[in-house]
This record gives sequence, structure tokens and C-alpha cells, in this order.
Amino acid sequence: MKKRNNVPHRWGGALMAAVALLLLALSLGGVEQQSLAGQVLRLHVLANSDSEEDQALKLRVRDAVLACAQPLLEDVTSPQEAEAALSDALNTLEQTGEQTVRAAGYDYTVTAILETDWFPTRTYDDFSLPAGYYPTLRVVIGGGEGHNWWCVVYPPLCSAGVEEVAETSLDLTEDQIALITQEDGAYEFRFRCAEWFGQVQRWLERFSDE
Repeated sequence: MKKRNNVPHRWGGALMAAVALLLLALSLGGVEQQSLAGQVLRLHVLANSDSEEDQALKLRVRDAVLACAQPLLEDVTSPQEAEAALSDALNTLEQTGEQTVRAAGYDYTVTAILETDWFPTRTYDDFSLPAGYYPTLRVVIGGGEGHNWWCVVYPPLCSAGVEEVAETSLDLTEDQIALITQEDGAYEFRFRCAEWFGQVQRWLERFSDE
């Protein structure tokens, strides 16, 4: 009697184990990304177009909006407080942006809204944020059809080193600091899991819209 060939079964078992590990990694990555998203408020500035003039104007509006927002966030101690402070000042932020636009000789409108946006993985000077959905202050100049600019308005991670911010902010834990700075190999893997989760999340959203 011939022995049954168990190779296909072994491969099937290995494949199922690999899929289970992948799903577990994505699940853990989702927890990491969503936890981190609950601790930051991002800034998203969209230029009117990709012309050299409109791109330069985008940076001027960015600087003006950040200068206007900074005093509003001085005594803020949580992302929820930051969102509330900026929500009350959306009209002021829009007016500040439009004044900058007018001073530059353009007549574009400027719209400031608070919403949840999807972002790809973004690397700054000394830290990275994994892809995923984040609460966002979105500033749109004119048609908003040009390349955009991202940063983090709370905590002010783009105006100071992340370690410096960690010393003054209670929002980011040591574990989250280690994650976004990818302190060692283990944290780098955890970051990749969070990144994969955000990308899969975006792919599923696009697939459902088709």
C-alpha cells in the first residue's frame, strides 16, 4: 500500500499559519496606529495648483496659519483641547490665510476645516508617522488641486525634536515615542505593522467605492 503524500497538507497548514500571523500583525498594527492617531492633530495645507507661484504661496499661507494657531495652543494639554481651540478659531484661521493670499496679489479663497483624513507614511526630521487616518486641520487654498504639505500641529512635532516635545507633553507615551522614532528593531517591526494596517485600510476603502 502506498503512503499518502502529506506534502500538500503540510504546505496548507504552513500557509494558514502564515495568514494567521499576518492578520495578527495587522490587528496589532491597527491598535498601534489608532492609538497614535488619538494623540496627534495633523495639519494639511493644499495649494491651489502645482505652479511655482501657487506652491510658494502655499508655504506663506502655512506659515501664517501656524503663527495664528500657535498662541491658541499654548495652554492646551490634549489633542481634544487642541481640536476644540482650533474649531472655535476656524474663521480666524481662514481670514489669516486669505489676508496672506491677498497680500501676495491673488484672490483665492481659503477654507479651514477639521476632519479625519487618510495620510500615507510620512517621515519628518527625526520621526515618522505610519499611514492611516488622523484628525486633521485641513487648509485649502483656492481649488486645492496642487501638491500639499503635511505636519503635526499638536503636539508641535514639526517645530521641535520629538524628544523635546516628549519632555513637555503628556500625550505621547515613551512607547509611542519609541514607535515613531523606530528606536530599535522591535519597534521598527511594530511601526511596519501599523504602516501595513493603514495601507490595507485605504485599499479596502477604495475597493468598496468601486
